[in-house]
Parts: sequence; C-alpha cells; structure tokens
Amino acid sequence: MNTVLTAALDRVRSLMPARTDFALMRRNPRGDLLAGLTVAIVALPLALGFGVSSGLGAGAGLATAVVAGALAALFGGSNLQVSGPTGAMTVVLVPIVAQYGPGGVLTVGLMAGVLLIALALMKAGQYMRYVPAPVVEGFTLGIACVIGLQQLPGALGVPEPDGEKVLAVAWRAVVEFAHAPNWTAFALSLGVATVMLLGARWRPAVPFSIVAVIAATVIAQVFRLDAAAPIGKLPSGLPAPSLAFLDLSTLGSLLAPAIAVAALAALESLLSATVADGMTVGQKHDPDKELFGQGIANLAAPLFGGVPATAAIARTAVNVRTGASSRLAALTHAAVLAVIVFAAAPLVSKIPLAALAGVLLATAIRMVEVGSLRAMAKATRSDAVVLVLTAAATLVLDLVYAVIIGLVVAGALALKSVANQARMDQVDFRPDLPGEHSDEEHALLAEHIVAYRIDGPVFFAGAHRFLLELSEVSDVKVLILRMSRVTTMDATGALVLKDAVQKLNRRGIAVMTSGIRPGQRQALEAVGALELLRHEGREYATTPEAIAGARKHLEQAGLLPLKHHPHRIRKAAR
Repeated sequence: MNTVLTAALDRVRSLMPARTDFALMRRNPRGDLLAGLTVAIVALPLALGFGVSSGLGAGAGLATAVVAGALAALFGGSNLQVSGPTGAMTVVLVPIVAQYGPGGVLTVGLMAGVLLIALALMKAGQYMRYVPAPVVEGFTLGIACVIGLQQLPGALGVPEPDGEKVLAVAWRAVVEFAHAPNWTAFALSLGVATVMLLGARWRPAVPFSIVAVIAATVIAQVFRLDAAAPIGKLPSGLPAPSLAFLDLSTLGSLLAPAIAVAALAALESLLSATVADGMTVGQKHDPDKELFGQGIANLAAPLFGGVPATAAIARTAVNVRTGASSRLAALTHAAVLAVIVFAAAPLVSKIPLAALAGVLLATAIRMVEVGSLRAMAKATRSDAVVLVLTAAATLVLDLVYAVIIGLVVAGALALKSVANQARMDQVDFRPDLPGEHSDEEHALLAEHIVAYRIDGPVFFAGAHRFLLELSEVSDVKVLILRMSRVTTMDATGALVLKDAVQKLNRRGIAVMTSGIRPGQRQALEAVGALELLRHEGREYATTPEAIAGARKHLEQAGLLPLKHHPHRIRKAAR
C-alpha cells in the first residue's frame, strides 16, 4: 500500500511545474510581456463572444480566460500555449446548457477537470500522436462550420431560436430574419468580419478584431443604433469562488457530457501544443503535463463561474508569432484580461452582440485552411473519405462522436490497406541441376509438390483470403508453406492456417512449413496449429529441409524412386 501511494505521489510531483519552466521567464521578459499584451487584445472579443455563444454570458467567457488562462499557463506542459474559452468547446456546451442549465455546465467543467487529471496520471497524453491528420482536418473544418452557423442569430439580430441542432437553429434564424430583417445588426456583423478578413491579409500583425469591435461600438453609440443590442452589464471583477452550483444528484447524468468535454479539451489542447512546437525551434511540450494543466484549469474555472476551457490554437499561434518564448506571455494575457474585467467592464458592456458575432464568423472562416484540405483530399481516397466523414459528423452529430467515427473509419481503412499488402504466391519447384533428373522424375516432382510463399501480415483483416486460396489447391500430394516472410500473425490468422491444414489433410494433401519465426509461434501454439504440424513431423527450419521432407513423403507413398535428388525452390528461403 505504501509503495502504491509513494508511486502515485512521485507521479504527481513529475507533473508539477519545474524550475526550468520558471527560469525561461527571465530570458526575454520584454518580448513575453509584449506578446501577452497582443494576445490579450486578440482574446478579449473572442472570450466575450464564446461566453455569449455558450449561453452563460460574456462574463463567463472573461472569467474562463482569466482563471483558466493563468492556471493552464502555470501548470501546463507547453511554454507557448494560451488557453481559454474556444469555439470547439462552445459547440459542445450549447446542448448541455439547453438540457441542464448553467449549473450543469459548471458541474460538467468540474468533472472534466478531474478526468483530465486522471488522464495525465495514466500517461494518456502520448496517444495523441495516433490521431490521423485527416481526422484532425475534418474535425477542424466541421468546428468552423458549426461556429459560423451558431453566429447567425447574433449576426442577423434575431432572438436565439429554440433547439439543439445547429443546422435547424441557423435555418430558423434565417427564416426569422426574412420575416423581420434587422439590417443594422447584419451590417455591423458583416463590417466587423470584413475588416478582420481583409485586415489580416493587409497587415497580419495588427489585431484587427479589437479595432473592428471598437469601431462598431463607437458607431452604435454615436448613431444610437438601438437595433444593435449590446452585451449588457458585466461584473466589475471575478466572483468569489463557490461550489453552490454543484448538485451531487446530477453527477450520474452529467458523466457522459463530462467525458465528452474532457475528451475535446484533451484533443484540442494537445493538437494546439503540437502546432506550437511546429512553429518554433527548440520547443517541445510535455503531453501529460499539458493534460494536467488543463485539468487544474477546468477544476478552478467553474468555481468563478467560468465555462470549461481548452487551449486555443488561434491565440497560441498569435502568441508564437509575436515573439513569446515562455509561460510569462500567457500569464500576461490572463493578467491584462483581469485588469479589463476590473477596470473597463462598463465600456466592454456596450459592445454590440452583432459585432462579436462578426468576430466569430471571421474566426470560423480563418480556421479553414483551404490548401491543407486540398492536399489531404488529394493524398489518397481513404484520407478524403475520413476527412469528409469527420467534418459531416461534426456538423450533424457531436464533436466527440465525430472524432470517434473518424478514428474508427481511418483505422478500418488502414487495416484494409495493411491486409491488402499480404500476398501468397505459388513458387516454381525445379531441381538445382535439371540435367541430372529424368523427365519422369521431374514431372512427378512438378505434379505432386506445390510451394507457396506468404509475404506480409496474416491477421484478422485478411486471413480468410488465404484460407480460400489454400482450399482451392488441387492435384497435389504435398503443399509447402514458406513462412519466413510473414511479418505478424494474430490468433485469427493462426486459426485460419490451422483450419486450412486440417482441410487439406482430409483431402490427402500433406502440409509442410518452413521458416516459422519465433514471434509467430505463440499464436500458432495457442490455437493448436503448431502441434498439428509437429505431429507428423512436418515443420522445418528451412525450405530445403521442407523439400527433403516432401520428397521423403512422396517416396514413402511410392510416388518417387527411392533415391535422393538435390532440389530447391526458386528464390531460396532465408
């Protein structure tokens, strides 16, 4: 018991921040502070917008950006990661709010934090590398579509229609706008989105999101545009931490949503950290520490009324591009947002909701990397299928289900591809010295012995094809299986081989094998295939020995003269 406790404590210590993490903050503090300020300016409208989209309000978005942003930066596994409310997480939270209310979302965030910490303790971060690129690209494309559709009610200035399915809600918003158009809100959202998209092409380093939002707010106030509804009153500071929202009786029903939130937080955070590593030289994140940091952040954010958080790829990219080199930048981003919460809440409350919808529309459009999607679609047909299926499932179903579907389909297609690499070819039997054999003996050998060489994996995905081919062998007395090139074999493959040997034996065909590798023996022995071959002494180390055994069997059956002739099979076995 003490040993287990000690191991658990050691594991927790290994996930805590190290001295080297803080030492990096002293290398380039000026650059980190400037990068943090820039990211905060970019993050402000996004935090407000995602808070509104989640259904908990702009204040919840700000609280998440401050609390989760600081704790994830402090305890996370990346020096460059910026965390907070994100569009992908908002997509998951909308149906949870509709079904369980704000308290349910806060409870889900708390439970997701516990699950993320558990994943970190179990060293689950390493498995992110196994998510195929088409799944990630399809997932990102689907999220972008969902985020864009979610903004239509705000962009069109119509009340949020009831419903959980984003396609249905977006359609109802369009119908409502057609009956009673709000051109003021539409113009503001379109203007903000246009300024952001064109400005990013003209001056990528300028945070046009905040410029556009300020301009839209000024226009709405100067011209008293009552049709452009503002955010409304914001708290002038973070609320005191509280667990008043927690209802223990709902934990069971909220487990499935919590698993979905935790899975999404893990996926998006590790993906973002990988992207950040690729944008720099010499930076490498610790995936388990990153999960631990996100877990701590999601444990704390609900206490202050914040929504579940994850790393934000767009904000992380801005952080890297503006010169961040340590966690100080992400901490500065959280501190600047905290100052805004305390000092500028009355001003921020006047921002039109349509302007925030325009920010998120532009963000959704910029999430779509057309070049990357085109390359992935052209790579292979399987990649294109996985990408489209994942994107469609994200849009129609659920983000976590979409990833699961994408992984399952990608895995199935990969197994099919691997299974198709396996081959079983008949090889010609011929004597070493044809001139020393009579035509009669040569004919007997050619007639009664056939050899097959198996190349590649023999496992469940394609093993039954071998059984079909072997079962069709006819007009021979001895069949030799050359197995030195079999790369892997599972229980299904071994059972199929055993079944084929038994069927051939019942037809009077002796089956001999050569070159069985040590790695294959366990599966063959477990299902009894090896014992079947050994019983008749028909397992040989090399192909020449198997041929000698086949010749001896034919001689004993009276099919060959009783004298020895050297012989071999083309392409001698290794």
